Amino acid sequence: MNFDYNEEQQLLADSVRRYLSDKYPFEQRQKIVRGEGWSAQAWAQFAQMGLTGLPVSAEHGGFGGGAVDLMGVMEAFGEALVVEPYLSHVMATRAMERGGAAELLPGVIDGSIKLAWAHTEKGGAVRVGARQSGDRWTLEGEKAGVIGAPVADHFVVTARAGDVLQLFLVKKAEVRAHRTIDGRLAGEVTFRGTEARALHGGHTLVDDVLDFAAALVCAEAVGVMKFACDSTLEYLKTRKQFGVPIGAFQALQHRMVDMFISLEQARSMACLACSRADSGGDARSISAAKIKIADAARHISQESVQLHGGMGMSEELKVSHAFRRLTVLAREFGDADYHLARFARL
Repeated sequence: MNFDYNEEQQLLADSVRRYLSDKYPFEQRQKIVRGEGWSAQAWAQFAQMGLTGLPVSAEHGGFGGGAVDLMGVMEAFGEALVVEPYLSHVMATRAMERGGAAELLPGVIDGSIKLAWAHTEKGGAVRVGARQSGDRWTLEGEKAGVIGAPVADHFVVTARAGDVLQLFLVKKAEVRAHRTIDGRLAGEVTFRGTEARALHGGHTLVDDVLDFAAALVCAEAVGVMKFACDSTLEYLKTRKQFGVPIGAFQALQHRMVDMFISLEQARSMACLACSRADSGGDARSISAAKIKIADAARHISQESVQLHGGMGMSEELKVSHAFRRLTVLAREFGDADYHLARFARL
């Protein structure tokens, strides 16, 4: 697929990449992971750069950015292995705005209100229940693995009112914090008669948000894969064996070429997914992209570690953390098996 950013998209992606290069190097990222798990300073900078307002429509004071506008940002975040819960925030923002809760958007845009998308549950199916008493809704149940839950001010929650899937806006809830295998801050969110506000959209909006997020995960994975390829190539050029760089061995050159081919194919599919997400949604194309991204993530992550040798598994080397992030991204919002079945069904 032939694709080029426009001038504004390229400038935004470049500015994000420069900031992350200067202020969010791997050593700083590791300090954040070992500390609170997220950086309030980095989040404030994201807001100052307009990233928190990027997905909000101009009608509500944002920039009206779609998946293609966010794609360069997500690639840059992938290269730096950013741990701040930006995508979860974007998903909740999209659902909240489209669901009719625009009064919170000024705080979302300036970064003072942090949102989290709460959808996944143990066992897969949505079992959190919603009960209505007059105009008042309450939720019962638990969400699992909610990215950014420990620092969220509000949650956008999927729940069932009888057999109907609905969306709800909830203030601070009971959270048990934990870390994901790729270093991100997450939590189990429990609702015990928790008061909630019903949003519009239901199942249709849930599907829209999940497909939008899947497209952006593809873009983030491309950024991680680019780092893995670049760092592996640099290692092959500098690591010497038998008096010559190991990159001089033809067998390793062939493996490196295969990695770059996988990267470029994945990039094309990510571009397709993001463009289709902006043009009214095309679930089949997004599933096709997620399948390809999952395959490329597995191939590139495994090859990058193997070509680095034993060092590739060390905690001190960024490529080992890229391996973990790609392992998670390949499964986030549906793994290859899920999307293969969905692609066939559609």
